[in-house]
Amino acid sequence: MLLSRVLEEKLGSLYRAGGRIVGGVYLGKGQEAFSAALGVQLQAGRDVYGPLIRDQAGRIAFGEPILECVRTYLGAVTGPMRGRDGNIHRGRPRDGYMAMISHLGSLLSVVAGALFARRLSGNLKDGVGATSIGDGGTSTGAFHEGLNMAAVEKLPLIVSVANNQYAYSTPNNRQYACKNLVDRAVGYGVAGYSVDATDLGACLNVFRTAVECARNGGGPQMIVGSLLRLSGHGEHDDASYIPNSARKGPGTGDCLVIAEQRIIDEAWMSEKEVRDYHAEARAKVDQAISKVSKEPSPDPFKEGWQALSSADLVEGQHEA
Repeated sequence: MLLSRVLEEKLGSLYRAGGRIVGGVYLGKGQEAFSAALGVQLQAGRDVYGPLIRDQAGRIAFGEPILECVRTYLGAVTGPMRGRDGNIHRGRPRDGYMAMISHLGSLLSVVAGALFARRLSGNLKDGVGATSIGDGGTSTGAFHEGLNMAAVEKLPLIVSVANNQYAYSTPNNRQYACKNLVDRAVGYGVAGYSVDATDLGACLNVFRTAVECARNGGGPQMIVGSLLRLSGHGEHDDASYIPNSARKGPGTGDCLVIAEQRIIDEAWMSEKEVRDYHAEARAKVDQAISKVSKEPSPDPFKEGWQALSSADLVEGQHEA
């Protein structure tokens, strides 16, 4: 959680400085507990993970090196996308780490499809799949189709729904009419859980339960976490549409601050040890930024990449 927060704050500052990052920057500030609590339950190589734009903490928990993140944001040729794709579209699909799709809801279908393909090939075993979505994304057709298919096939799919109260600038009361988003789980025939997403302990418990249930044949699991986005939709957005009244009350705090305070109160770590962790995280991020800043950008005259997988379909490479 801490490494994600420090890394994203650095990426945000580089974006605001201008010129260093092409494309948008979307921070998971306030969502780290919910994201990391899922990622830490999964195993790279065994499970399938399709993170969303605010899942940097989950990506790190799943095993993504921060160098891969920085290389993608700064467009280095050494990164997993070799500087050829948007900064949030990185992944290693062959390893079960899916590249994010900007069309919200689509990843649910992709992860469900990956699980079904594994089942057909006899390679599913006890692996599970997991993906994330926001409250607004649950109203898309792709979300409905993917979750319905996963429910019918009883796929071991975990869907984390981060209800941050706003689909960009649209509040909950203009998004859905049910009392709570978790009520939708019943309609799909899947298990549903609600959790205060600012409480790290509660998030760890609910995701542990859901993942174990999915691994043991319990079918899809949907977890709805209540929280408040602590920044704009992206670094281009000042979130002025969120009233001050919405920033107070249960489920609106900073999950990182809450977790650190509990760690200190329980005497699991001292205040100095927490400060040392902050310093260590900053040093790791600064080292990554420094290293990647010296790495080359892609050279269009040397790249042999093509959008179409079959060379004979590429324009100019086949006879009419």
